[in-house]
Parts: sequence; structure tokens; C-alpha cells
Amino acid sequence: MEIGAYSFGDTPLNPDGSPRGTAEGIRNLFDAIVLADRAGLDYFGVGEHHTVSMPASSPGALIAAAAAATDRIILGSAASIISTDDPVRVFQQFATADAISGGGRIEITAGRGSSVETFPLFGYDLRDYDTLYAEKLELLLRINDSPSADVTWSGTVRPAIDNLAVVPRPVNGRLPIWLATGGNAASSARAGRLGLPVSYGIIGGEPHRFAPLAELYRRSAGQAGHTGENIKVSVATLGLVAPTKAEALERFHPAWHNLTVEMGRLRGWPAPDRRQFEAQSQAPGAYYVGDPDDVAKRIAHLHGYLGHMRHFLQSDVGGLPHEHLLESIELLATEVKPRVARLLAAK
Repeated sequence: MEIGAYSFGDTPLNPDGSPRGTAEGIRNLFDAIVLADRAGLDYFGVGEHHTVSMPASSPGALIAAAAAATDRIILGSAASIISTDDPVRVFQQFATADAISGGGRIEITAGRGSSVETFPLFGYDLRDYDTLYAEKLELLLRINDSPSADVTWSGTVRPAIDNLAVVPRPVNGRLPIWLATGGNAASSARAGRLGLPVSYGIIGGEPHRFAPLAELYRRSAGQAGHTGENIKVSVATLGLVAPTKAEALERFHPAWHNLTVEMGRLRGWPAPDRRQFEAQSQAPGAYYVGDPDDVAKRIAHLHGYLGHMRHFLQSDVGGLPHEHLLESIELLATEVKPRVARLLAAK
């Protein structure tokens, strides 16, 4: 089981709750990735968002910088909003990061995006949501699967490419490309049919309810003739690790409260409720907030339902103090990861 973290960036807050500066949030995220590598985490994902509170708008740029400052950790987007970006540029940015890393540590996770800020920002019509994603994913895969630098493709959402070079090429020929979904059955089936690994973003409810989706994914892959190591599942959840469960809850609740208030304004989430937070932070809820034993047991328990090979946590939300994020990363790497390994081995 790979253990990791992911982030959309998190802009620090002043004592009065006002944001300090998005540049500081990006620097903090870079420092967290470097620490994750040194501490021994397996994976760090950078998700694409375009808000003042979550400013990681260019995962490729940040991952390329982190590739030069790390040695072993796998770096990927979590996710790249492929619907409103250009697949050619996404591929080039991540292939560049792959070259900087020496090869084999860079991944792309392609998502449609749960937020819609990118559509007006980049001049797209939200009504074209599905067509944009389907065609741009097709182009990204065509580029990645090309045996040479020259690519030919045509569609309706961007100009055609007629035998043009898309460079640089990945060190090992191809980049791992995942499909991200928040729990959509059609997306699970699509990932299976395409033979792509699938990444589930679970932000609420009971994570084991995703088991039928993972089953659908694997069944769809088998029916399409896809087998082997590329058929795999990862899970992304909210969470924070601290020395004790009580500390983890008290540290994460203010951040979760701020996040929920903001998402209420943007997406119509209900007002934050401490009772809901407490419930979701206990098994079998979706918030992996606790001490190392608690978090490790819950990850191993979910593995019994989903058979996932990677579990990664988003901790830095809502102005979480940076030192709490760094301690959580250290504990994930040095305490949670070996505990999960022992629990799974015992099964």
C-alpha cells in the first residue's frame, strides 16, 4: 500500500481570518512536498484549483520544481482539469517534469473537476462539460500512446493536429495516466474500458460505499480485455494525523469549518456542523483524522472493501497552520505507513 498526501495549495490566514498571500501558500506546498520525500511518503499529488484560498492553479509547474528537489517520491496531479486545459500543454509540462526527475516518478491524473471556476476563466461553456472531457482525454491518451513524437488527431473542441511533434517525450516512453472521479459510475466504467487506473476522491459519507464502483471498474476492465498492473485503484480523502486523536480533531476542525463555509458559498454546501465533523472523523466516516493507530486501522479496513493500492490525505485546507501539515506528513510517513503495512501483511 502506497501512502501519500495531496493538496490544492492553502493560503495562510491572518489572525482576523483574512488571507495572507497566495505566494506564501505555494511556497508552503513546495516545502511540504520536499519534506514528504525526505520523510518517506510514497506519493504527493497537486490538484488544480483557481481560488484565493486554494491557489495551486498550475500543478505541472509546481511538480517540475518539486521534481528537481526530490529523489524518490512519486509526483502527480490530483487532478489536472483536462476539460478546460489543453492536453498538449498538460502532456508537455508533465513530460518536462519527468525529464527533470530522471524518469519514472511523474504521473497525470485527468479529471473533469468538481468545481466550475475554470470554465469562465478559460472561456469555455459549462454546457459542453462532457464533450470537452471526452475529447480532450482522448487527445491526451493519443499523445501518450504515440510511438514517436509525431501526433495526429482531430475533434470538435480544439484545432486538429496533423503529424506534429509533441515534445519532450517521457524518459520511459509513456507517462502513467489515471482517471479521477468523485464517485460517478460512468467514470468508473470508462476508466475500466480504457484500461486506465482510477482514483476516487471521497469527501463524505462512508468510503466503503465505493466498493461497488471499484467492482464495476474492474469488471469493465476485464470485459475490455485489460488486465495487469495498470488496473488499480487509489483513494484520496480529507484527513490529518497528530500524536493523539484529540489533538487531530482540535487541529483540523477550524480548518474544516473554514473550508465548509467557503464551499457553501461556492457550491451550496450546508453550514458547518461540529456534530457532522465528529461523526465523519470516526470510523466508518470519510475524514481520516486521528492518531497514527486510528488512521492506519481505517486505511487497512477500507482496503478490505476497495483493494486500493494507494491512499493519500488532503490536510492543508481552510488555513490549517503549516506546522500541523508538516507534522501530519512526518507521522504519515514514519508511523502510519509501517502500521498499514503490518496490518495488511497480517491479513
